[in-house]
Amino acid sequence: MHIHILGICGTFMGGLAVLAKQAGHKVTGCDANVYPPMSTQLEAQGIALVEGFGPEQLNLQPDLFVIGNVVSRGNPLMEEILDRGLPYVSGPQWIGDHILRDKWVLAVAGTHGKTTTSSMLAWILEDAGYDPGFLIGGVPMNFGISARLSGKGEGSGFFVIEADEYDTAFFDKRSKFVHYHARTAILNNLEYDHADIFPDLAAIETQFHHLVRTVPRVGRLIVNGREASLQRVVKRGCWSETEWFGGADRSENDKTHKDWSLIEHADGGFDVFFDGDMQGTVQWQLSGEHNRMNALAAIAAARHVGVPPAQAIGSLAKFENVKRRMEVRGTVNGITVYDDFAHHPTAIATTVAGLRKKIGSARILAVLEPRSNTMKLGTMKEALPGSLADADLVFGYGAKGGGKDGLGWDLDAALAPLGSKARAFDELDTLVQAIAAAARPGDQILAMSNGGFGNVHQKILDALNK
Repeated sequence: MHIHILGICGTFMGGLAVLAKQAGHKVTGCDANVYPPMSTQLEAQGIALVEGFGPEQLNLQPDLFVIGNVVSRGNPLMEEILDRGLPYVSGPQWIGDHILRDKWVLAVAGTHGKTTTSSMLAWILEDAGYDPGFLIGGVPMNFGISARLSGKGEGSGFFVIEADEYDTAFFDKRSKFVHYHARTAILNNLEYDHADIFPDLAAIETQFHHLVRTVPRVGRLIVNGREASLQRVVKRGCWSETEWFGGADRSENDKTHKDWSLIEHADGGFDVFFDGDMQGTVQWQLSGEHNRMNALAAIAAARHVGVPPAQAIGSLAKFENVKRRMEVRGTVNGITVYDDFAHHPTAIATTVAGLRKKIGSARILAVLEPRSNTMKLGTMKEALPGSLADADLVFGYGAKGGGKDGLGWDLDAALAPLGSKARAFDELDTLVQAIAAAARPGDQILAMSNGGFGNVHQKILDALNK
């Protein structure tokens, strides 16, 4: 089958393209912005790319058009597809029908931590010899790729997928994850996000309950017990086995709850308990409570497919994290520059807190680009100062005014509660020079954005070298 993918350079659709190619399909695609690294990754797979959405692409005569959610009505190619009555389908539905249909799907849902938890889970299965397939919205360093089909080994029937609550396509406003038919589903956390498509938290809870409804009786839900929102989701109806994780820390002798819990060590490791019984101790290089919770969920999900907790715990010692998750981009004159994907205030706060615990009293220079759709709408701007309170200096970047790249609100005013330690910039070079001027040996510069951020990390390193 020849499929032509509209919006191919997005993380999800790019992963879909790789899977389709590996499955033996002819794959072509188009997008408004065809540039590295996604363009080079796809071209290396033998996937031909077209810049833009011109109607002349119909001359490729594919058997099916696969539509990404970046495409909306008014798109010239999409309009021509509709006018001619040509066959099309959403990306998530195509994945569900052609890749996941006969798999044991392990889906990882949540406002935060989907990429990291999916990567942990895929690695645990890989290290146990299961040879799983996966589609992840980032690049796990243990694999070096974001997507692959299941292998030929004993566990080749397993597939780990990052289950996004964002809508499927302009013609299907359900969340993507309802198409995956998960047998094991992690509900990692849930709070308000995606203000461009959801009016409130209750609307997102409804979508999560749609996911719960798709899990069979022989399936299992792994649910974060600390989240009141997820408790509400499960109370709306649940037909599967359920295990809760992350309840309050407790002593080894407390066996009053049948769930997964942990006790943190001073060195960043932690003991894992199930039903009050200790399963082992995770010793690793990651930091932060959010990562411990991610790991607990991954251990629980892996147990559902037969990986003993002790084995999963051992695998996590070899987990190398994900690109753009506290990724060290370089060190100059004792100043370390990190790249992180955090963009929601909760994720920003946990990322800063994790770094603070790791480095102690060293200064943190937080550099933030609030560019997600939710942040551009200003929905979360009041929460920004609190999320950055533990940083020593804060540098915000965002063009003022509306438009595609503008915030539409005053970042400087939003950061004002932080006082003199926070400044906002609307020019990247000026931002870089200010950071370089303020930095001194021993500082940790933490750049956070869900986009490329104009390659600010390398620009900072270059400025520090000068």
